[in-house]
Amino acid sequence: MDFPPALIIENAYIAPVVGEEIPHGHLVVENGRITSLGAGPAPTVVGAQRLSATGCLVTPGLVNTHHHLFQWATQGLFQDSTLFEWLTGLYRTWGRMDADVVYGAATAGLGWLALTGCTTSSDHHYLFPKGRGDLFEAEIRAASEVGLRFHPCRGSMDRGQSDGGLPPDEVVESRDDILAHTAEVIDKYHDPAFDSMLRVAVAPCSPFSVTEGLMVDAAALARSKGVRLHTHLAETLDEEEHCREQMGCTPVEYMQRLGWLGDDVWFAHAVHLHDADIRRFADTGTGSAHCPTSNARLGAGIARVSELLAAGAPVGLGVDGAASSELTSLAGEMRQAMLFQRAVHGPTALTARQALAMGTLGGARNLGRHNEIGSLEPGKLADIAIWRVDGFRAAVEDPVCALVFGPTPPLARLLVGGRTVVENDELRTLPHDMVGQAGVLARKRLLRQESR
Repeated sequence: MDFPPALIIENAYIAPVVGEEIPHGHLVVENGRITSLGAGPAPTVVGAQRLSATGCLVTPGLVNTHHHLFQWATQGLFQDSTLFEWLTGLYRTWGRMDADVVYGAATAGLGWLALTGCTTSSDHHYLFPKGRGDLFEAEIRAASEVGLRFHPCRGSMDRGQSDGGLPPDEVVESRDDILAHTAEVIDKYHDPAFDSMLRVAVAPCSPFSVTEGLMVDAAALARSKGVRLHTHLAETLDEEEHCREQMGCTPVEYMQRLGWLGDDVWFAHAVHLHDADIRRFADTGTGSAHCPTSNARLGAGIARVSELLAAGAPVGLGVDGAASSELTSLAGEMRQAMLFQRAVHGPTALTARQALAMGTLGGARNLGRHNEIGSLEPGKLADIAIWRVDGFRAAVEDPVCALVFGPTPPLARLLVGGRTVVENDELRTLPHDMVGQAGVLARKRLLRQESR
């Protein structure tokens, strides 16, 4: 693999997440990895480029642990609906997407994430209408072109309305087709290497859209292939009632019964947890992706994040699909997470630095990559965000406070494996304006298909 020249970032305020913060320091990147960081001037590195980060805060790149990129094409719809109302209103529209829609939506969604500090993103794609092209390949291609590390999750639904599920029958797949395609994409795309840009997870959609048999078989497949497991869980009280009525237990008890707790599993949302559930997550190392804006938009509630963290359970952040969190940035989710916990539990419930840790190392733990990304340490991959906290923001003396408490700062530079993806708030991997337009064209194409 070819790497850009060595890079020295100097005169920076460095918040490495692990270890002490460095008010005036340097960081050296060579061959895609961090080789050193510390206070004061940088050592001499022959042939290195030098980047002055005066007035900037340097953090690890943010890690997005829950998304639905295809939903970029359906933003702004069903604005005042509950989760179940919103889903039933959109299933058939989504069922008409094709590979071109997915590619355009994913390009725009991932470009937006990059512009707001994200260097690694997962995606939970769970609808695969037949005859519409290779949807999984389309979003992988978009991620490669934007330049982010990508964890696409092969989602699935096999439980339609005729079987007591929520989605209409025409948007679900057979269990055999799901398992066969999931195994195929793992074999084709999953790269377990330390510096991997692409890893695949197995992700049946939710307890109300997937049969018990598929949940069990999906877990067995994932573990036989050495990949991670992901699904929605405990997002709303409607789901709690659904599980109690149809499974005779709570959502987390259902997951435990199916063998879906463990340090290779992370759940999206986990809003409505009981005390025993929090203990189960902590004891088993089960992670969760907190999506505060989407949960608020749909009136789902506020996850018990501060209690999960206090118990030692892994917690990361996710922006969720853009159709339930319009134009939400991952940096903005740090702020939302902090403020929501304080609104419920008081001003010490979640600090700015805890929120930053959730958005970086917590996300890396969810994806099983905490030894590679999520903090600034020698030997880790050079996934780095350089935020401008000068100008108006300089009135806040603490740069981490300026990042988390206020609106998302401008990005001076975003590096993925030492490669520049964003510079001075503009994408450098693809034409900046084209990326936004790709999302507009995806929406128009999807709505044209719906009107036919």
